[in-house]
Amino acid sequence: MENKLFSREFLLRVWARADDDELLGRSAQLSYYFLLALFPLLLFLITLFGYLNGAGSHLRHRLIAYLGEVMPATALHLVTATIDEVTQARGGGKLSAGLLLALWASSSGMNAISQSLNAAYDVRETRPWWKVRLISIALTVALSILIISALLIVLYGGRLGHFVAALAHEGGAFSIVWRVLQFPIALVFVFITFDLIYRFAPNVKGPRRDARLPASDYRRRWLSPGVMVAVVLWLLVSLGFRFYLHFFNSYSATYGSLGALIILMLWFYLTGTAILLGAEINCELESKSSN
Repeated sequence: MENKLFSREFLLRVWARADDDELLGRSAQLSYYFLLALFPLLLFLITLFGYLNGAGSHLRHRLIAYLGEVMPATALHLVTATIDEVTQARGGGKLSAGLLLALWASSSGMNAISQSLNAAYDVRETRPWWKVRLISIALTVALSILIISALLIVLYGGRLGHFVAALAHEGGAFSIVWRVLQFPIALVFVFITFDLIYRFAPNVKGPRRDARLPASDYRRRWLSPGVMVAVVLWLLVSLGFRFYLHFFNSYSATYGSLGALIILMLWFYLTGTAILLGAEINCELESKSSN
């Protein structure tokens, strides 16, 4: 087929388009904004966990466990140590009072994604700034809801399943099945998160920078090919990065105490690259289909 997704010609065109859009430079910008948004987002989530009474601490441990699946161990230690320090220094009431402020700060990362995806899709930003910010906040809230929902399903779904399985006298079999299903459930929520970002973050109805090009279609689709490629690529680079650091961790020797921060920034850089590359794939597919 002429339109093969992983053909050499297609990948070369995607890379040429990404080079024109300065994808690697924009990924570096995203890593900076992700760093600024990460800790407010985690504080926002921890504050929400506090309203869930006894489940809050379990949700926090589960969140850290899932972060540990994709985030390098050194970076994860930096994140958890910072969150513990901030949480202990500020009382629960102060955290609750700063909920809206944390939400506003954490949405800056989503705001940066919107601008970068506009460049990847070759569209101009015609929305007013307040609308862009509101969309960023809404996506941040949606992301938080998805994270909490996934954690609740994994944390308490097993108990409900065990109860139902016990009624059918299949409790042992369910334990095995549930252990297998936990990762696919988390993966589904990752797909939904990426899909929401691609669907709403860019200026979906905005005009193309080149007026001769047709309106983009792939950025309006649910589960577009770029979403699937971005998620798979993000998982591969995250796991590959963790594997590399496990055996060849020389950052401490080079950067000293800044090594953990450098690793976290590099992981954010790879994450931004995966997101933007998925958008470039959608844009190239769209240009092929319009020819």
